[in-house]
Amino acid sequence: MDLKALGCVVLLPIQIFYYIVKATVCWFLPSRRRDLTGDVVLITGGGRGIGRHLAKEFAVRGAKKLILWGRTEKCLKEACEEIALMGTECHYFVCDVANREEVYKQAKVVREKVGDVTILVNNAAVVHGKNLLDSDDDALLKSQHINTMGQFWTTKAFLPRMLELQNGHVVCVNSILSLSPIPGAIDYCTSKASSLAFMESLTLGLLDCPGVGCTTVLPFHTNTEMFQGMRVRFPQLFPPLKPEVVAQKTVDAVRTNTAFVYLPWTMHALVILKSMLPQSALEEIHKFSGSYTCMNTFKGRT
Repeated sequence: MDLKALGCVVLLPIQIFYYIVKATVCWFLPSRRRDLTGDVVLITGGGRGIGRHLAKEFAVRGAKKLILWGRTEKCLKEACEEIALMGTECHYFVCDVANREEVYKQAKVVREKVGDVTILVNNAAVVHGKNLLDSDDDALLKSQHINTMGQFWTTKAFLPRMLELQNGHVVCVNSILSLSPIPGAIDYCTSKASSLAFMESLTLGLLDCPGVGCTTVLPFHTNTEMFQGMRVRFPQLFPPLKPEVVAQKTVDAVRTNTAFVYLPWTMHALVILKSMLPQSALEEIHKFSGSYTCMNTFKGRT
């Protein structure tokens, strides 16, 4: 080992300790927040659920323009009108993110009609809500194409211009189920795990790209119609999150350039426990929490 390599090895623990101390100090100090007044924000799945609340939150925080993508024009139009009444310029485009050609086509239209997107929020998702053997093959593919591959196409469509401008942010509304899967949602858990790996890789890949960052939000069960019927055994201990709270935390994470956000913060304990406990102990935790059966009453979006 040469002296340069040896120096790097010696320096690494010191750097790690420095960044731990820095993060701890920053936790207690107010962070510098991004000014959104010049940003053009595009939200996939923006017509309802968390996406709609995200649009309202970005509007409240002063975003210059909002663009909503989705598959249901009625929902998109209603959401767009609601945002416009708040005084923020808003546009909507019917676009299925699972369709690569459609994403690239609509991205071109967005650039021509609205301008360069500086904040991309990959929020669109579906859940089939069945175990593997009861799942329809086409439904399984649909989940992967929308929840995972859709991020590939939207990010490829908008990231190059962000890098040119040295101004941009890619956001992924993921799920804690990407780290702690449950039975009865195998399609969703698998797609979200793939999505998390995508964002982890992308975040590392953009470390040396000035002005461009990433945020991945991993919320616990959120009270939206997409997971209608899902039941948690102890709702007092594990209450579902409100979509407006997820939206507020997401926008705040974008403004502070926070890479990963667990909602609620207690989900950090889940990550730590999973890395330490044996599988048998984790199975007992799942049984205690009722996650084995929480999808038995699942209805989903009607």
